[in-house]
Amino acid sequence: EIYDYLRLLFARIGIMHCVDCGTGISTQTVDEIVDAVMRLPEGHRVMLMAPMVRERRGAHQEVLQSIREAQLIRARVDGEIYLLEDVPPLAVRKNHTIEAIVDRLVIKPGIETRLQDSIETALRLSGQTVLVASQGKNVRDSSNNGFDEQLLSTAMACPDCGFSFPEIETRTFSFNSPLGACAHCDGTGRVEDEAGIEITCPECGGSRLGPQAHAVKIKGLNIVELCSQPLSDALEWYDSLLDGLDPVHKRIAEPIRLELIRRTKYLIRVGVAYLTMNRAAETLSGGELQRVRLATNIGSGLTGVCYVLDEPSIGLHPADHDRLIDCMRDLREGGNTLVVVEHDEATMRAADCLVDVGPAAGRLGGQIIAKGTPKEVSDDQSSLTGAYLRGERSVPVPADRRTSKKRMKLTEVRTHNLDAVTVEFPLGTLIGIAGVSGSGKSSLINETLYPALAEKLGVVAPAPGPHKRLTGHQSIDKLIPIDQSPIGRSSRSCPATYSGVLDEIRKVFAATRGAKVRGFAANRFSFNSPAGRCQLCKGHGNERIEMNFLSDLWIRCSRCGGKRFNRQTLQVRFKGASIADVLEMSIGEAAEFFENVPRVKRLLDSLVDVGLGYVHLGQPSTTLSGGEAQRIKLGTELARVATGKTLYLLDEPTTGLHFADIERLVAVLQRLVDSGNTAIVIEHNLELLAACDHLIEMGPNGGREGGKLVAEGTPEHLAECETATGRFLRGYLQSR
Repeated sequence: EIYDYLRLLFARIGIMHCVDCGTGISTQTVDEIVDAVMRLPEGHRVMLMAPMVRERRGAHQEVLQSIREAQLIRARVDGEIYLLEDVPPLAVRKNHTIEAIVDRLVIKPGIETRLQDSIETALRLSGQTVLVASQGKNVRDSSNNGFDEQLLSTAMACPDCGFSFPEIETRTFSFNSPLGACAHCDGTGRVEDEAGIEITCPECGGSRLGPQAHAVKIKGLNIVELCSQPLSDALEWYDSLLDGLDPVHKRIAEPIRLELIRRTKYLIRVGVAYLTMNRAAETLSGGELQRVRLATNIGSGLTGVCYVLDEPSIGLHPADHDRLIDCMRDLREGGNTLVVVEHDEATMRAADCLVDVGPAAGRLGGQIIAKGTPKEVSDDQSSLTGAYLRGERSVPVPADRRTSKKRMKLTEVRTHNLDAVTVEFPLGTLIGIAGVSGSGKSSLINETLYPALAEKLGVVAPAPGPHKRLTGHQSIDKLIPIDQSPIGRSSRSCPATYSGVLDEIRKVFAATRGAKVRGFAANRFSFNSPAGRCQLCKGHGNERIEMNFLSDLWIRCSRCGGKRFNRQTLQVRFKGASIADVLEMSIGEAAEFFENVPRVKRLLDSLVDVGLGYVHLGQPSTTLSGGEAQRIKLGTELARVATGKTLYLLDEPTTGLHFADIERLVAVLQRLVDSGNTAIVIEHNLELLAACDHLIEMGPNGGREGGKLVAEGTPEHLAECETATGRFLRGYLQSR
């Protein structure tokens, strides 16, 4: 709701500026103008003028005549005061400025009636604008020198250009309203160029707001500029908002300012101070989005609510965990209940009640193994989680760290907040990229190193962020980015199709006696093949029921019962199981089922090795978490023959992983590096960072306060540094 309050603030105290010339425009009633003049010190001399011509060519005889008809006797022409009969002829081809002098008076009690009459005359002559020029009582210069001038108006119009503007409303700053949306892009921020490619709108610069919203400013900033600042910077702006405001604007702004400060502080407390206020929601990670929601609920003041949070620590540096836990405690102290699904050790230890579910995953799980206080679960010998909490089991810390003389060097990177950073990556090692949220890790690796190296290897990738050069890449011949993006967006996509294991399984079924008798080739066992799939659901396993103005309804296919294949295809069996039965198996079960088929077994074992034994082979990819999708990619790559010169890039691969899964993941990464490959991992998890050969820490903070290389070296070296990661790594290594 921060933006709602900002819209209110700018609508109530914002100053409109002409979109053409930038002149400040304010609108006041006649009484307010009288009050403003009467606030001048007593004894000040005031001259009230009606602006008639502003920097316009011509002789303007008709203007001078209109002043005479108003029974006025003086005018200021091009800055000089004349009696009307003494005004010199004006050059037709030159720009001129003419103001009718309506009255001259001295500020003292009792002049209010005369002042109001004179102001109304000026407003009537000029079209709702009056120029108030004031002099100190000891100044006797009758020219323009020595005057302080203030242009006041009862209309929202530029006195210089003559452009008029509608009244400022909260809708002026809403891109969902026709009043505020950019007319060029209809408030979307994007348009299509001549080639049909979507680009940032050239009119609004992607802000989605029209020119009027950009023209309203408070203390030199418009709402777009303010929302482009990180939350931490915005909080400083709110703190100093009242400085320099007049008493009326202070009274208006104060309650709005307090709400802005309160909400922003909650967001900063949950660890997202580096986010800009205009950051699109779809660009936030799952953890960031959860923490924004958490801050919103803390600020709501509700009580008696049950909150369910799914891994809120995702993407959060250990330095921010305490603040997140404090926020959750605030909700608890407010009379609420929090149920938190979490793998983070600090969160587990902070819980009032800890529930350990297991003993394993998938069909081997589903039982309550232990329940109680963290200490009680830690002491429970049957709990795998307890074994890690009491230190009986842990992710191994290597006794020796790999070193390498071969180095890849990225020079003077300036992507986003990176401050001309130069980084060296020792090849043939496991490299961890650490740092608080927003410190520049993704900017360095995902947006600069990856596309720069892809460019060198001839791989299609986005343009790299600004940097000087990349050297030492000759020892890399293959680049494998493994992120958390979905492995597919349809129900037909699943782990079996993405990993390629279904291709091998289809060959197995095609080689059976039943398939040969029926003349079925391998493609018959694909739910993408018209010959083998159920014709009613087209291989989806579900039917779509159109509900007109309601959302479409999906139900299990009435013909195939969700098996996806037609009856003839399902009659072919391998070891008593149909192709549909195989897809219903977990990856672990399938690995045992195909133990005598080496090509299938190798692919499935690699997926089991990365902790995915519980996932079903045919599970739709749309139901997989980001961490699961990333591990499917990793397992698939693990099954391929590595060149020994491959660079793997992973972005927080421990997301959603239990201690035991992290132990398994670390073993897989070490195996990849033992083969001569290089793995670069962006990570916050201390278990994985401690297992790395070389660490690179960005910081010292997030956003504008980040973007620097603050430390690099072995985990032991970083543990000696007084950095955000170093302090936590020190405690972790000492406990092992």
